[in-house]
Amino acid sequence: MNTITPTELHAWLNDAARPAPVLLDVREPWEFETAHIAGATLIPMNTIPAQIDTLDRQAQTVVICHHGGRSMQVANYLQQHGFSQVYNLTGGVNAWALKVDPAMPTY
Repeated sequence: MNTITPTELHAWLNDAARPAPVLLDVREPWEFETAHIAGATLIPMNTIPAQIDTLDRQAQTVVICHHGGRSMQVANYLQQHGFSQVYNLTGGVNAWALKVDPAMPTY
């Protein structure tokens, strides 16, 4: 499985020459409301199997959660179902807040 650090993702998102990835946040709605990366789409982990066909299997997709555990499970699941360009955000939104966006609330 591919991984990406918060600083690598930040650089990617700010690189106009590179197409932006799909940011797939798999946390619960209350977590997403507390803090999320701009442009992320919320699909809670437990609803991924029912919504998998709404996702583009060819898109570069970064899976995001709080610390990186749930997103790692979802990234593995997506790879097993034909997604070839999936990345797990190492450390999740917590690491993003610490390394990229100190104004982001942590919980």
